[in-house]
Amino acid sequence: MKGNAIVAQSGGPTAVINASACGVIQEAFKHSEIEGVYAAHNGILGVLNEEIFDLGREDPSAIEQLKTTPASALGSCRYKVKTQEDFERIVSVFKKYDIRYFFYIGGNDSMDTADKLGKLAADTGYELGIMGIPKTIDNDIRGTDYCIGFQTAVEIATEALDRLRSTAESHHRVMLLEVMGRHAGWIATYAGMANGADAILIPEIPLDEVRLGELCKMLLNRNNKGINFSVVVAAEGTILEGKTIVRESPELSDYGKRQLLGGVGRVLGEIIEKRTGLETRVSSLDYIQRGGTPVAYDRSLATAFGVKAFNLLQQEKYGEMAAIKGNRITSSPLAEVAKGIKSVYINAYMIAERFFG
Repeated sequence: MKGNAIVAQSGGPTAVINASACGVIQEAFKHSEIEGVYAAHNGILGVLNEEIFDLGREDPSAIEQLKTTPASALGSCRYKVKTQEDFERIVSVFKKYDIRYFFYIGGNDSMDTADKLGKLAADTGYELGIMGIPKTIDNDIRGTDYCIGFQTAVEIATEALDRLRSTAESHHRVMLLEVMGRHAGWIATYAGMANGADAILIPEIPLDEVRLGELCKMLLNRNNKGINFSVVVAAEGTILEGKTIVRESPELSDYGKRQLLGGVGRVLGEIIEKRTGLETRVSSLDYIQRGGTPVAYDRSLATAFGVKAFNLLQQEKYGEMAAIKGNRITSSPLAEVAKGIKSVYINAYMIAERFFG
């Protein structure tokens, strides 16, 4: 199938999202079936607004630099495509530019959009090959063991925990770190395991009154034994006494919401200090986990995903997402990926967890 290809990025930035775009773009220029390579500015919104630019006019050295450039060079968005009109508009723009191949780099909602768009194109008789690339520091996308950006976020969180541990020990405090992850505790689990945190709190295991009491008891027991410091890591989506803690945003998000996840560390820190009398300090990495220089694993995985996505095109395996399972680069159907988030495997958590187990 001859035609043009388009690449787009969406969702929150990661330290390594551009490396996957680089892999796709450079591969696309090598193959004759692709006549032109385009990019959408600001993800799917760029398609809807027809903000599309020709990558063939860009300096090849600038594209090469994407491998080590953080953030989203093509621009991103958090716009969730919901209406039939939006989907039909996207297909219309693709027809105008003779786009036959769509590489979408993003998280859960992006993979869901890609799946629905592929089905609509098929229903309308328009030949369109869609390939997804899993990007999220939350690591909560189904069908793949790891998502690009996750390992860098874990490295940043682990370093923060290491630094907090020295402060906790010298000042005899409970140090609590809140990390990202939305409704999955992957970052907290992996960083907590790497640091040897004394408690790891994740959304998959709600912190009810019983568990909260056990947490405070454990912290007091450590102190009574002469271990007068503790390190606790909590995922932002941790359910505390039946509630997910949110903070109010002064303006609507792209999804039309004013409430954002975040703040469980502060609330939990106050509870711990009140119930135990132990001096407790809270830190939150927040958006720091999304930027900076990517670790080597993320760089190589992002490039591998980009190349794999193009291999899917050559094999005419459309409606698939590049993935890693075990040590094998493979793919997963977008229809399966779109069914929901991937929660932390409890067995993996039990290995990491040092308190509730």
